[in-house]
This record gives sequence, structure tokens and C-alpha cells, in this order.
Amino acid sequence: MIHHCGVENVFSWHLWLAATGKFCQSGGFVLRHKREGMMSQQPVVAVLGLGAMGHAFAANLLKKGFTVRGWNRTRAKGEDLLDAGITLADSAAQAVEDADVVIAMLADGDTTRQALNDASTALKQGATICQMGTIGVAATDQLIAEFKSTRPDVVFIDAPVSGTKAPAENAQILVMASGDQSNAQAAEQVFAAIGKGTQWLGEAGASSRMKLVVNSWLIGLMQSLAESTRLAEEFGFSTDDLWKVLDGGPLAAPYAKMKLGMIASGDFTPQMHLVWALKDAKLALDAAGDSKLPALENIVDVWQQAVDAGYGEQDLAAVYQYLKR
Repeated sequence: MIHHCGVENVFSWHLWLAATGKFCQSGGFVLRHKREGMMSQQPVVAVLGLGAMGHAFAANLLKKGFTVRGWNRTRAKGEDLLDAGITLADSAAQAVEDADVVIAMLADGDTTRQALNDASTALKQGATICQMGTIGVAATDQLIAEFKSTRPDVVFIDAPVSGTKAPAENAQILVMASGDQSNAQAAEQVFAAIGKGTQWLGEAGASSRMKLVVNSWLIGLMQSLAESTRLAEEFGFSTDDLWKVLDGGPLAAPYAKMKLGMIASGDFTPQMHLVWALKDAKLALDAAGDSKLPALENIVDVWQQAVDAGYGEQDLAAVYQYLKR
């Protein structure tokens, strides 16, 4: 069932992924209802990378009746899904055999390229690859070119996501997809199972570019929030005081409320690790070309210092703790 409504802003969606479960289509933006019944023919899915995000994708696919095969360099990360029905493979190539859709959700471009190139010859004819990690523009474009040359039968979908660990676990992410949508029916079944919406952005590679835009904005918001909170404390205001003022006007952002909650509690259990956010900021700068991004450059310097000081494995909101030292 399709409802037509106004275009939602991708940045607002990134902040409050759980706000709506309705399906709307306008200007290429799509939000889907949860399916009330399983598809009569679900694709077999291989998930390469069972870290926080890949694990969540695999778990949601299993809950919805998909046949799922998983591979991770550290096998133990997927063993808790064995009872749910996952089949763990010893290699990426073994995992993708007979898979209709392959999800790659790995740490960086080098790891992703190695895993997908190792698996290339094992892919079934006409399989779909969904590259869903944040690996940057150069690595994405290289993968697209490599598969176009060596496996032109494969449908390559560039599909990073907007959302972190908790939204992924609750199937609340937004998939930013680009590539041949006309041949992406199997991929769209998978996206509907792991997220609340899909936005198609054009030719393969466009989504990885938008992902860097969204993450750059998010990273800037986090740094500004950390500094504003320090200033508020200097003036004798609490995080609760700050949120009440923000909430009373047009500057309220649920994402800011969540991060202020982390700061108030001192619990920086990672939704997005500071070290990975720093990686994304560097990828954005690498891809920026002639664009001048002095604020992002400064954030990279500060966050590198925070990572070097031991905050890298905490949530990116821990940059507040670094500033407070």
C-alpha cells in the first residue's frame, strides 16, 4: 500500500529514524510499511561482516524468515545467531555461494575490496551485491569499476545506511541506495526487512557520496554540542537546562537529546565508535576535492587527539569527556 506525502529531509531522518512507519514516495524518497506477510520467494542472503551493524542486519533477516549465511573474520561474532538459523562460513567465497543478495558491511575500503574480490568468482550468475559500509568515494568507485569489468552480470548496489547500532537492531535505519533500481527487486526485499525506508539517489556511487555529506553534518553537530555543553557548564547550566531551551524552540533535535543524555550519565557505550566517526571524517576530507572545509579539518585534528588519548572505542559523544579533561 502506498501513501503519497511530502518529501522528508534525509538529515532529519538521520536524527529520528523511528519517527514514522508510513510509506511515502516523493522525489525519489521511499518509506515502507513493515510487511505483514513474508514474501513468497525470499532471496538467500549472505552477510559479509558481522560487527554491530552486519550482526543486526543478519538478526533481522533471520527473524523475518530469510535464509542467511554469514562470514566474519572473527567467527565468534556470529555464533550467537546459530540458534536463530544462520549458517556461518569459513570464507567470504563460501558464504556467497548460491546467495541471491550479498551484503558487505565491513570496516573499511581495503577490507571490503579484499572480501568481495575473494568472493567474486563464487557469486552465482546475476547475483546482487549491496555494499553497505562507509568506505568512501575512491574505494566505492574502484569496486564498481572492478565488478563492471570482471562480473558484468552482477547487480552492484551502493547502499550505505543512515543510522547506528540501536536503529539497526530495531530495523529503523534508512538505506541510501544507488545503482540499477530496475534490477534491484531482490535487494529491495532485503532493505525492507532491515530498515524502515530506502532512498534511491541515482547511479551507483551516489549513495557513498551522500553518506559522507550526512556524516560530516552529524560529526559537526556532535562537536558543536560537546563544546556548547562545556560552555553551558562554565555558566552553571546543566545538560537538562540546555535541552529544555533547545526543546522549546526550532533547534530541538532528538539526536542532540540522546547525546546529552550520554553526557549527563557519563555512559558512552558506543552507538558509533569515535574512531570510526574519525575515519568517516577523514574520508569526507579525502573526497572533498577543492571544497574548503576548515571546520571539519579542525574536528579531525581534535578527534585524532581524543582517539590518541584513549577515547576511540567509546561513543563519539566521548569527545565531550576529552574536552573536559
